Amino acid sequence: MYGLAAGWKQRVNLRAAACTHRGALRANNEDAFRYSMESRVFAVCDGMGGAAAGEVASRMAADLIVECVAASAKAPRAAMEKAIAEANRKIFACAHRETALLGMGTTLVLVRVEDRVAHLAHIGDSRCYRWRGDVLERLTQDHSLVDEQVRLGQISAEDAVRSPYRNVITRALGTDTTVAADFQELVLETGDVLLLCTDGLTRELSDARMAAELAAHLKAGEGLPEACEALIEAANAAGGRDNITCLLIACAE
Repeated sequence: MYGLAAGWKQRVNLRAAACTHRGALRANNEDAFRYSMESRVFAVCDGMGGAAAGEVASRMAADLIVECVAASAKAPRAAMEKAIAEANRKIFACAHRETALLGMGTTLVLVRVEDRVAHLAHIGDSRCYRWRGDVLERLTQDHSLVDEQVRLGQISAEDAVRSPYRNVITRALGTDTTVAADFQELVLETGDVLLLCTDGLTRELSDARMAAELAAHLKAGEGLPEACEALIEAANAAGGRDNITCLLIACAE
């Protein structure tokens, strides 16, 4: 967890933009995003399950969670926990009512900003990064088989990229009766940019390449939409083997 610094009660100005693309090879898009600038809630999801099931799961999760957190009077973490539990219950129930949707689920990366503090939750291998001072820092740890193997020293990070099990995640929203999200808090500084993204981006681009794209576009005075589009174009140029979604949140002057 990132500690809270003095002045964290000050409200910050936020800007945001998001973009999603089915990728170069996929026929449909199972990613989803949703955000509310008024409530300062942002979500990105990557669905899974056959046919259209992944699309159903990701859209259900993004819509339900953002609406629930935005409407809640609870403290941010409590509101996020309640929203995640409710979305998990509804997706799981829907999958077991309709045979075609059985087994569907989704990843989640969720941010709620209150004052100067970003409350972050994630499930699966969708990620959150922070770009600060030209440095891109990964804030989340994937809930995936290969990441567990790397942490245990069973394989190297280089081997993980090539592993046939790199698509296997160990946690997902909606695949069981309960799910555990990882939570953290961080204090935002002016100029910070948070990047929420699905693995369609991170499987194609290294962290260094993503940082270079952000620096090239944001430092040139271009807007967040242009930076989002540049990331997706770069991922497609690198192969575009999966759906690609990125959402940028900037802490403005």
